[in-house]
Amino acid sequence: MKLALPFLPPVEPMLAKLANEIPEGDHWIYEPKWDGFRAMVFKSGNDVYIQSRDLKPLGRYFPELEQPLRDNLPDRCILDGEIVIATDGRLDFEALLLRIHPAASRVAMLAAEKPSSYVAWDLLALGDEDLRGLPQEERRKRLEEALASAKTPVHVSPATRDRAVAEDWFRRFEGAGLDGVMAKPQDLLFAAGKRAMIKVKHARTADCVVAGFRWYKGGKDTLLGSMMLGLYDAAGVLHYVGIAGSFKQADRAKLAELLKPLREGARESHPWKDWAEWQDQETENGRRLPGATSRWNRGKDLSWEPLRIELVAEVSFDHMQGTRFRHGTHFKRWRPDKPPSDCRYDQLEVSPPQEIKDIFGK
Repeated sequence: MKLALPFLPPVEPMLAKLANEIPEGDHWIYEPKWDGFRAMVFKSGNDVYIQSRDLKPLGRYFPELEQPLRDNLPDRCILDGEIVIATDGRLDFEALLLRIHPAASRVAMLAAEKPSSYVAWDLLALGDEDLRGLPQEERRKRLEEALASAKTPVHVSPATRDRAVAEDWFRRFEGAGLDGVMAKPQDLLFAAGKRAMIKVKHARTADCVVAGFRWYKGGKDTLLGSMMLGLYDAAGVLHYVGIAGSFKQADRAKLAELLKPLREGARESHPWKDWAEWQDQETENGRRLPGATSRWNRGKDLSWEPLRIELVAEVSFDHMQGTRFRHGTHFKRWRPDKPPSDCRYDQLEVSPPQEIKDIFGK
């Protein structure tokens, strides 16, 4: 592949630093924070190269995007954006993860079942022009002009200068799987590898059943590593939804001692008693269970200790990934006033906004 462009991959993407609030002022451009795979697209004639955030080729996992990118992008350009998959008006990060598979036949099957989309938010080059030295405001204008005729599955990310609109997005778009809001200074030049943008992510809490735990590495029988959390569905089935970890070293021994009485007789009546055969994937009945192996680290010990279903913890989390927490949660407090049966998925339900359905429901 020979790309006739002002600069060539790999290019480090511009990054963002975390903030607790959407910044105020008239010099910001706000955008939704998309929950997908960061992707730079280099197009030169019929040649299309997609680069991941970690500077690797990404195109082989999303073959269905190549022709739409050829059809919808200018003849020679470089874009920054995100690859996403939408299912029923919600972003589906689990479907993206399944694409990272060595077998081209399986990738092709998944691409046919759940095709991806590309959401562009920055234009870094057009024709012979290197646009990285232009301010964000000008690059955004050029992006909108260059992709004015783009059709599904290629989209331009919405943007606004109105903080009230950004706050509305932040409140409502979480139900569609968006991660939060991005804020970019209007005069920002492209800064490869620098945390020059602002991201404001959702932070929510949930009451969960503490159904088990894992030992801290090298601390078996004395130090707790992480607590395993569960939520009930409408049918009363307890699903594994993730972990609470990141405890201080001094607290790990205290937690191990605290949970010790709940280990007695836990396995016999535990709803996850067939734990030895469970894997970190959905079973045939669609139930989410804790795993015996890790997709990313096959050597990691994920064995765990069941607990009697009596303890409820409130945890904070940033995002749901399908039926589980996208990242590890943080323990906030115990909830002795709440029975485990009240720890249900319905406390997390949020309706996706119409805008997302309109974009990806075509």
